[in-house]
Order: sequence, then structure tokens, then C-alpha cells
Amino acid sequence: MRAIDLNADLGETVDGVPTSDDAALFAVITSASVACGGHAGDAASMRAAVAAAAAGAVAVGAHPSFPDPANFGRVHLSVDPALLRAQVTGQLDALAAAGADIRYVKPHGALYHAVSADAAAAAAVAASVADLSARLGRAVPVLGLDGEIVAAVAAAGLGFVREAFLDRAYLPDGTLVARGVPGAVLHDAGEVADRAVRLAVDGVVVAVDGALVQTDAASLCVHGDSPGAVAMARAVRAALVAAGVTVRAPW
Repeated sequence: MRAIDLNADLGETVDGVPTSDDAALFAVITSASVACGGHAGDAASMRAAVAAAAAGAVAVGAHPSFPDPANFGRVHLSVDPALLRAQVTGQLDALAAAGADIRYVKPHGALYHAVSADAAAAAAVAASVADLSARLGRAVPVLGLDGEIVAAVAAAGLGFVREAFLDRAYLPDGTLVARGVPGAVLHDAGEVADRAVRLAVDGVVVAVDGALVQTDAASLCVHGDSPGAVAMARAVRAALVAAGVTVRAPW
């Protein structure tokens, strides 16, 4: 039977104010990518997310970003690779200090796209995750899209897990439509649920031009801060179960 992970980006508080209904989402998802203070989140929100994940048997992943809370980590920053490695390490350490048993690392926002396109940024993030892995005594995989990060994590002796986005529009080359473009973010729960089943069963997602993009994604993401995120996540989980897909974390 096909199995797939359902993840959401959580713990994304801004000035102590949550940007999503974390409690409702923790009841539906199987993995939570927790903000580590770079784009959102603080010590209190990290501890709360770790506790909620433990209560719901949800795997915890680290969600580091460029240190840019003013732009929610969604603007690319030119950062020296050595500094970027240190910045990511600081965020991973902060989540670990909050009690997290970090099962994977998923870069956030602009950093997510940077490690796909930029070999130096990918190597810096992979090195930071390798450092974390050495401290934990086990290899921590990286979750993301194809690109430079795949080779970087392999060179660091780590695993790579492909992700697909349920609430984002795709271009025919498998990259995401930029957030500023109309239609880049999807909101219809039924459409998102249908997309999840097709991804899980057939390994394809329909691009904006109608082309079929092939992917062997093992984890599907609903953004916690998207309007209607809870309804979408619930619809996705129900549709996957109805299609005979087991929803579980791969970590």
C-alpha cells in the first residue's frame, strides 16, 4: 500500500502572535516543520510546537531560513556561505534546545529556493545539517525540491526526501510559480485534496499550462499560514485515506 507524509510549516509566530491554527493542524498532519527563529518563531513557540508534536505523535523537523523576520524569510539574501552555515546551525540548535527530536530539516522560503539553485548555499546548509547529524549520532535528512541541494546532501552523507506542495501552483519545469503571480497559491480544499491523491497514487502534479510534472515526492505540504489551511489539510487527509493511501511520517 502506498504511504506518504503530510507536513505543514508550524510554530511561525510573529511577535508572539501565531500565523496559523497550529493546534488544529497538529491533529491532522504527520510531520511539522517548526520555525526556528530565522523568519518567525521564538523559544516559547518552539517549546509549544515540540510539546504539541509529542502529544499528537507528529514528527518534528527544523525549518531554518535566512534571518529576515521583516520579510518572513521570503526575500533572497546574499550571505557568505560560512556565515549562512553558522546562521542555520544557530537555528537548529535553538530548536534542539527547545526539546525537539529533530527528524529532518526543511529550509524555508527564499532559502528553500536558494539551496535548489545555488551550489554554495546548498553546501552550507548541508554542512550545517551534517554537523547536527554528528551531534545526534544519526543522519538527519533534508526535505526539499530537486536541485543543487540533492548533490550537496549526498556529498555530506545525508539523505534527501522530495517534497510536493499541495497549495502552490507549478511551472512545467517542476518549480513553483512565484508567490506574487496571480493563482500562485491555491485555496480550494477539494482541488487540493484531488491533487494530493494524484501525487500520492500517480506521482504527478498538473502544471499551470496543463503539463504533467512527474515527481516521486514522499511528503506533501500544506502551508500553515495559508487561508483555509486547516480545511485543506483535513480534506487532504480524508481523501488520501479514502484512496487507500497510508498517511505517515517517513523519518
